[in-house]
Formats: sequence, C-alpha cells, structure tokens
Amino acid sequence: MRIIQITPGSGDQFYCENCLRDLALVKAMQRAGHDVLMVPLYLPLNLDAAPAVAQTPIFFGGVNVYLQQKLGFFRRTPRWLDQWLDSPSLLRRIGKLSGMTSARELGETTVSMLRGPDGRQLKELARLVDWLKALQTRPDVIVVSNVLLAGLAPALKEALGVPLACWLQDEDGFLDSLPHTYSKKAWQLVSQKAASFDALIAVSGYYQQIMMKRLGTLSERIACIPMGVDAGSYEPAAEAPATPSVGFLSRMGHDYGFDIAAEAVILLRREPELKNLTFRVIGGRTARDESYLQPIRSRLRAEMGDDVRFWDAHDLANRRQFFNGLSVVVVPARKPQAYGMSALEACAAGVPFAAPAIGVFAEIGERTGAGVLCAPNTADRLAQTLKPLLLAKTELFRMGRLGRRAVETVYSIDETVKQMARQLEELRPVV
Repeated sequence: MRIIQITPGSGDQFYCENCLRDLALVKAMQRAGHDVLMVPLYLPLNLDAAPAVAQTPIFFGGVNVYLQQKLGFFRRTPRWLDQWLDSPSLLRRIGKLSGMTSARELGETTVSMLRGPDGRQLKELARLVDWLKALQTRPDVIVVSNVLLAGLAPALKEALGVPLACWLQDEDGFLDSLPHTYSKKAWQLVSQKAASFDALIAVSGYYQQIMMKRLGTLSERIACIPMGVDAGSYEPAAEAPATPSVGFLSRMGHDYGFDIAAEAVILLRREPELKNLTFRVIGGRTARDESYLQPIRSRLRAEMGDDVRFWDAHDLANRRQFFNGLSVVVVPARKPQAYGMSALEACAAGVPFAAPAIGVFAEIGERTGAGVLCAPNTADRLAQTLKPLLLAKTELFRMGRLGRRAVETVYSIDETVKQMARQLEELRPVV
C-alpha cells in the first residue's frame, strides 16, 4: 500500500511515545513492503538511525503556528519568510522551550487547530493540502498520529478523496488538562471533526474503552490494535545482573513520577541488603521540567554519588546501553497511559517493570507476566514492591524472559503491522 503518515514532532527533547511509536511503525511497514511517506508537523522528528524514513518538509512549523495564532500579520506573510521560520535548526532551538506557553495559550491554539479551515492556521493547512495533491503518486490511505489533528481531516478528505485513519493514544489527558472552557470546546470539535476519519485505532484495549465513552456516536468506528515494539532492536542479558540496578525510562517530569522513582531508590539504598543499589535515568526533559528536576537530582547525587547515572541522549543506542545490566524499570506515571512503551521496551530487553495500577499497565502485566503493579502510587509502596524482587534474582530473570517472549509474539511490531495492514486494506475502495 501507498501510505502517508502524518506525525507531530517533539523536537527530540524528551521520550515521546507518540513519535517513537510512529517511527517504529513506519520502519516496520516499510520492511513489510509498504510504501510509507512520513510527514512531520510542528517540530522536527527524531529520525533515529532511520534512513528508511524519507525526509519531507515540516508543516505547521511550531513558530509559524504560534505567530499565526497571536498576530494576524503572520497569517498573510510570504512563503520565504515562513520557510525561514520553519528551518529545522530554529525549530530545534525553540523545541527546548517546550511547555513555556501558558495553559490559556495552549487551549486557544488547540481549539484553533481543531477548527481546521476556520482556524487561524488556514495558511498552513492549505500548504499541506497543496503539497499532498502535488505528489506524483496518490496515497491509498492517510494515517494521522492522534485525534488532536482531527481539524485536518475534513480538508484532507475533500481534497484527496482517500480513506483516513487515526491512531488514538493519550489525547484525553491532554484535552482534560486544558482550562475548562477550552477543554469543553476542544472535545466538541474532536467529536465533530473525527467523523471524517474512516477508522479510529486505539493502541490498547484499555484506551479503546476510554475513547468509546468519550467519542460516543463514533464508538463503533474505534478498533483496537495493540501497539508493539521491535524485539530485534534489543539484546536481552544472558543472566541476571550481579549488582541490583533500578532504571527510570520516561520524560523526567512530574506527571511521569520521576520524584516517586528517585525517593523509592533512596529508601531502598538504606536497606542493608541493597546498599550497593544503583539508579539509571534516561528520557530527556523540557525547560518546564528544570525547576522540578534540579532539587531531585541534587538529592540523588548527595545520597548516591556516582551510583546514579543520567543519560543526556535517549536515542536507541543510548537506550540499549541503559538496559544493559539493569534489574528492573520503574514507570510511576501519575496519569494513566494508553501505550506504556517504556514497559514494553523493558520487556524487549528482558527486564521486568514496576508500574502503578492505572491505565494500560495492568493489561501489559497480564499479557506479558513481566510486571508488578503498585497501589497506591507512592515512593514507600514502590520501594516495598521492589525490595523482594531485587533480592530474588532468579525471579527477576524469569519475569524478564516472559516479557521478552511476549514482545516476540503478542506485542511484536510485526504483528502490529499485520493487523494495521488488514485494517487499512478494508478502507480501500473496491475497484
């Protein structure tokens, strides 16, 4: 199939499950013989070792979107100026300031984007549509990364006349976090504009149920294709690590529970049997996270010295290094997650995970046998849960092997591709 995949970039500042999911899926679909073109929005994508992912222009560049939202002048500027504002180097620098806009500004821009041709970014939408129409080969289907981009759907449908599919992953948390007025309006627009999608695809059974309730009349269109990971990208250890080590793989922010993980490790280090416990941290951060992160890092250094290690980069090569010699990955997210990629990556590397009893984690734990759930999601409880596991190397190793086996089967990216291809084939018109 000829597929266009539209994906918002994060500027590669932090571990973005949506971006990493789409990149992995595109590469796996290309390996399976599909012709997939990836189109980035907002900020540059992390094209981590991905020569198979075609380079395309950035649409709805983050600077242009912001300026067009704030000032009418920038809704009429010539393309040469917009092109300069869309330069990847400028957007990467701006990406480091991610999260610096106010909640109100974020709400206004979200609603404007969902309005599509009636929003303030009409010029950007027209440019995307014109570019897609000018492609030499018409796509069989367009896949959109998440339903926050539903404002694009009616215009794409009208201009190109091809089926549209949309992944569903964690949009509810973002929309619910907006100021009430904007949140309510955004949900109304999502329900209205998402009607232009021919298929809505949730990344887990948990999230399928969530969005069936939130989208009401569109619920019958929502399918579930469990999103997997590429087992071949990871190399499980041949034996349990000699020194116990806890890892944190996620954005180092409050919503992702980095403080919970850090405090749990400090508590464990005070146990005589675990006084040599090490802590590894990878996942990146934004400017907004710095004031939250600094005192936690200082405390960890004071308590653990060189036994805590932070990775500055979180590309695949560094994540492989992070997993090497790791005992368990902790994912103490404060908000429910729809995908749980960090837990699945741990499974692929043969490392068990510990997570709160919310969101998709119970589903992953049940299907893999490689996870333990913590309730309540506190540092004390996490430390109590981890202690017996860290002292039982044989059990940790057994759980890690179960996780690896699950990623080779039920959570295989190749299985995701097979199911996705069947879903998209059903959308193609009969000739």
